[in-house]
Amino acid sequence: MYIPKQFEIEKEAEKIAFMKQYSFATIVTTKAGIPIATQLPFLITKNTGSLVLSAHFALANEQTGFIEQNTSLVIFSAPHAYISPAHYDKMESVPTWNYVAIHAYGKSKIVADENAKIKALENMILFYEPGYLGQWNKLSEKFKKGMIKGIVVFDLIVTDLQGQKKISQNKTKMERERIAAHLEKSDVSSEKAIAEFIRKI
Repeated sequence: MYIPKQFEIEKEAEKIAFMKQYSFATIVTTKAGIPIATQLPFLITKNTGSLVLSAHFALANEQTGFIEQNTSLVIFSAPHAYISPAHYDKMESVPTWNYVAIHAYGKSKIVADENAKIKALENMILFYEPGYLGQWNKLSEKFKKGMIKGIVVFDLIVTDLQGQKKISQNKTKMERERIAAHLEKSDVSSEKAIAEFIRKI
């Protein structure tokens, strides 16, 4: 993605932390030159030096047929906010949008082994709702195996990770203070989140 230098997230740890916090993302793959996309919850792990994004499609999703041959793009983006020029010192100012986004590129490997697929689901449970694991463990093997027949589990090995955090870094301290104070009064959670990012500058 296009990233002005002042908005670039350079530290990999910061990118990974954001991805884990906003892990419901969009995976985009090309089919005959046309982008196709699916929204999925991802599990982000670092395995032997490689950054791996794990998730699963419904079996009927046609995107499963293209993720191994083609590079996919996974877009992590959640908090964002409209920024009014009313907060700026100069009259000659225009509206903009503050946001944080991470783009992860890589090819996927479909997990075919039945036990590995179940393990992948259990890892997702441990990340998203550990308390559900007790109920999961009481489910019959027949039910679990029947369920995993309807999904396609995959691991995407990240080959390129890009991050942008546009949170008024190019504005003065007083301008950022006005923007953050305004956003903190909002009832919209994503706007409050952007205010928190600005406060950390």
